[in-house]
Amino acid sequence: MDNNVNTAELPKESNGFSLMNFKVGVIPLPLYLVLALIIFAASIYGKLPADMIGGFAFMMIMGIFLGDVGLKVPVLKDIGGPAILSIFVPSIMVFYNLINPSAMKAITALMKGSNFLYLYISCLVAGSILGMNRKVLIQGFMRMFVPLVVGTLAAVAAGLLVGKLFGYDFHRTFFYIVIPIVGGGIGEGIIPLSIAYSEILGKPQESFIPQLIPAAMIGNICAIMIAGYLKKLGERRPELSGNGVLVRSGSDDEVMAAQSCDKPIEFPLMGAGLLIACSFFIWGKFAETFIGIPGAILMIFSAAIVKSLNIMPAKMEQGAYHMYRFISASLTWPLLVGLGVLYTPWKDVVQVLADPGYIAICAATVISMIASGFFIGKYLNMYPIESAIVTGCHSGLGGTGDVAILSASNRMELMPFAQISTRIGGACMIVLATVLMKMFH
Repeated sequence: MDNNVNTAELPKESNGFSLMNFKVGVIPLPLYLVLALIIFAASIYGKLPADMIGGFAFMMIMGIFLGDVGLKVPVLKDIGGPAILSIFVPSIMVFYNLINPSAMKAITALMKGSNFLYLYISCLVAGSILGMNRKVLIQGFMRMFVPLVVGTLAAVAAGLLVGKLFGYDFHRTFFYIVIPIVGGGIGEGIIPLSIAYSEILGKPQESFIPQLIPAAMIGNICAIMIAGYLKKLGERRPELSGNGVLVRSGSDDEVMAAQSCDKPIEFPLMGAGLLIACSFFIWGKFAETFIGIPGAILMIFSAAIVKSLNIMPAKMEQGAYHMYRFISASLTWPLLVGLGVLYTPWKDVVQVLADPGYIAICAATVISMIASGFFIGKYLNMYPIESAIVTGCHSGLGGTGDVAILSASNRMELMPFAQISTRIGGACMIVLATVLMKMFH
C-alpha cells in the first residue's frame, strides 16, 4: 500500500446539503435560477431579442421547468403531465396577460418567422422513421396489421356513433376528434394535420390546433387508465398475459434485440441527418405542386417508403436518428410552450373540455380500439393483454403517450411494437384524413 498518496488530490465526498443536488430538468437549481432571472429580467425591460435567440431562451426556460414538474407530480406524471403543463400553463398565462410583449415577440419570431415548427416536424418525422430497425418495421407491422386495422375501424365507428348520439355531425367527429386521437401524437400527427387542414381549407393553422389537441390529451388519459386496468387483469388472469411478450411463440426476441442496438453518436452524422430532414420537408413541398397532397403528409409517406425499401445508407439513417433524439429530448417541451402561447386559446380549450359529449366520444374511441385489440389478439396467436396494450398505443400523445401507457401497464418491453402502432398507424391515418378532407371539405 502506498502511504505517500496526496490525500488533497482525492475527490471529496459531499455529505452536506447542497442546492446543486437539486435540478430542474438536467440543470442545477442555482444555475437555472440565474438563467431564468436573466431571461425574464430582459423580457420585462424589453431587451429580450425578438429573434431565434430570445425565442429559444424564453421557451426553453419555461419548457424545461414545466416538463420537469410534469414528470414529478403524482398522478399527473402518469397521464402525460409534461405535455399537458407545457401547453396549457402558457395558454392560461396568455389568457390572463401574464406574458409580456417582449417575450411574445420573441416567441412569435421563432415559431412563425423562423419556421421552428417545421424544422421540428422534419427532424422528428425523418429521424423517427429512418431510425427504426427495418426488421422491426416490417415484421412488427405484419404482426400488428390486423389488430391495428380492426382496432382503428372499431374506434372510428364507435366515435362516430357516440358523436351522433350527442348531436355531433360525422364530419366534425371524424376530422376533429377521432383522427387527432389516432394520428400519432402532437409533433408527428396533430401539427402536420393542422398544416394539411390549413392548406386545404384556406384558414390559418393556429385556428385548428386548439380544436385538435384536447382530443389527443383526453384519448391519452383514457388509454393510460385502461392500461393500468389491463395490468391488474393480467395479474388475476395469467393465461391472458405474456408479461411483456406479444406473440405466444416467444419469437419476439430477435426483433427486440435488433431494436435495442444503439450506435455511438457522431456529430458530423447529425449534421447530415439535419440536412436529410430538411430535404425531406423540401421534397414534400416540391412534390405537393404536382401531387396535390400537403407537403407535410408527403414527407411522412416518403420517409416510410425510403425506410421500407432500405435505400438510405445506414450511416445517414444513424445521423437522422440521433438528430431526432436530440431535438425530441431537448426541444419538445419548449416547442409545446410555443404552441400553448400562440396556437392554443384557453377559452376554446375550456369550451371543449366542458362538453360531456366530447369526452364521451374520446373515451368510446379509445375503449373500442383497445377492446378490439384484446379480442382479435386471441385469434392471432398473441397474448390478448399485450395485443390490447400495443393497439391502445395508437391513441394519444405519440412517443410520450407510448411511454406513459407502457409504464402504466409495466410492459416497456413492448416499445418497438408500440412505435409501430404509433408512428406507422398514425402516419397512415394522417394521410387518409388529408385525402378525405380534400374530397369532402
